[in-house]
Amino acid sequence: MVCQNVAIIGVGLIGGSIGLALRQRGLAQRIVGIVRRRESVDDLLKRGVVTDATTDLSSGVAAAEFIVVCTPVDSISRYVLESARYCPEYAVITDAGSTKARIVQEVESGWTQHRIGTQGDFSSASATCRFVGSHPLAGSEKSGYQYAHPQLLAGRWVVVTPTARSDAQATERVVAFWQALGARVQLMAPEDHDRALALTSHLPHLVASALAGILPPKWADLAASGFRDTTRIAAGPPEIWTPIFLHNRSALLEALGQFEQQLHRFRQALGTENAEMLSALLTQGKSCRDSLA
Repeated sequence: MVCQNVAIIGVGLIGGSIGLALRQRGLAQRIVGIVRRRESVDDLLKRGVVTDATTDLSSGVAAAEFIVVCTPVDSISRYVLESARYCPEYAVITDAGSTKARIVQEVESGWTQHRIGTQGDFSSASATCRFVGSHPLAGSEKSGYQYAHPQLLAGRWVVVTPTARSDAQATERVVAFWQALGARVQLMAPEDHDRALALTSHLPHLVASALAGILPPKWADLAASGFRDTTRIAAGPPEIWTPIFLHNRSALLEALGQFEQQLHRFRQALGTENAEMLSALLTQGKSCRDSLA
């Protein structure tokens, strides 16, 4: 058992899959899902995603030893700091956000201001609550706990992003938590994570959305498997991806610049009917794709 009490704030695809995995593996005695809508409380319990559910954050984290915030990235730091008001002083808090540097900075800044008494009305216990950022690389174009699966994280990578200010024991507990769910863990600096994910996740979503967005309705019936496979992730919820793009704006712009340079090379090869250059570019892409495990 990882711990007696786990709280999950935001029970969607990732949060729901965490809840189901904890239950299936017998890793927690009590798993509290904290959601916004009252109707979700009853449905989560009916589906067995969690053992308890509530719309009240303060009561939901009151006994939690481990807290995972699985909300959109633009609200994660707020929920982390709010949880720190009410959770036990020994609790560890992590998140599942697709961006890390800004979230970590906002959380650490919030705790710093709290400690010198310039922000919030946190309890004295909240100062000892420990946060270490995480990002499970196990998303989907589908959202909602209806699509959650207890094996979603099995064999998948989770990036954990401690900083110089992170409590070593908290980092160990976060790593152990994800490993207990069957995931593989890689430690990275928050900024390195964001540069990597800009290229491997955020840019692909942007490109898929751009490609899907230029399809004329009159040709939709001709969009076969190639188009559908390439644009599948464009079906992801805009309310989730808009803040991700904005949070990781600098790194995403850098990745977009690299992509534009590659597109220019393709345009140049086509414009000059340079078959050798075109073949080399296609070979490069195929080689990189084939190298993926």
